[in-house]
Amino acid sequence: MISFEGVQKSYRADAVEETVTALADIDLGIKSGEFVSVVGPSGCGKTTLLHLAAGILEPTTGTVEIDGVDVQSPEHERKGVGLVFQQPVALEWRTVRQNILLPAQLLRENGEIEHDMKFYRDRADDLLSLTGLDGFGDSYPNELSGGMQQRVTISQALIYEPSVLLMDEPFGSLDAMTKDQLNLELLRIWQETEKTILFITHDLDEAIFLSDRVVVLSPRPGQVVADIEIDLPRPRDEDTHGTERFVELSTELHQHFKGFK
Repeated sequence: MISFEGVQKSYRADAVEETVTALADIDLGIKSGEFVSVVGPSGCGKTTLLHLAAGILEPTTGTVEIDGVDVQSPEHERKGVGLVFQQPVALEWRTVRQNILLPAQLLRENGEIEHDMKFYRDRADDLLSLTGLDGFGDSYPNELSGGMQQRVTISQALIYEPSVLLMDEPFGSLDAMTKDQLNLELLRIWQETEKTILFITHDLDEAIFLSDRVVVLSPRPGQVVADIEIDLPRPRDEDTHGTERFVELSTELHQHFKGFK
């Protein structure tokens, strides 16, 4: 579903008058319905990788494809990809329901989706239920907790039924208890919707808990140095963290970071 082949991304750093390579020699494939997390030290290019998948950035060399279509080509359909950023992006003057509908309204104005708005209003109501926001459709963002605001952001990404979700440290700014709760919610949503998810995080245990595979990037320029299968049984719950296999996987993943300098 998501394919990186021979991908390199370099930037012109004017401050030091040289070219900086963020990613190099990235070959990575993610199958339909997989949950894959990417981890690595700060500055290794995790977010750059996600922005390449979204088509926000163009690779210096190599190709990035979603469902067999180059994300930079005119044939690539934006509606097939949902983005969830580190911070909530809800507009404070719109209600929760209106914020969830906003991406569909914009895509419809551009002629990129076919359904009428009644379809998406019904879809928004379904998403309020799916993400645990029942009863908050007419509330405003400043009336919600940080965790609930991120639920709105996830709903925005799901409103036009994308096949792929790209998530950039969506729970990184939340307290530990809220993060754990939303990890469980995200797994439930993923299992119900069968989306393909590329998830960026700096939290190694979060990556293990959520994922089918964890990809480790080296320090800049980011290269794939490990692709670890997470063979923990599903469904997972709070007790998963305490299992012997979870501890083994956590130890293995932390060992990779000890080798970085």
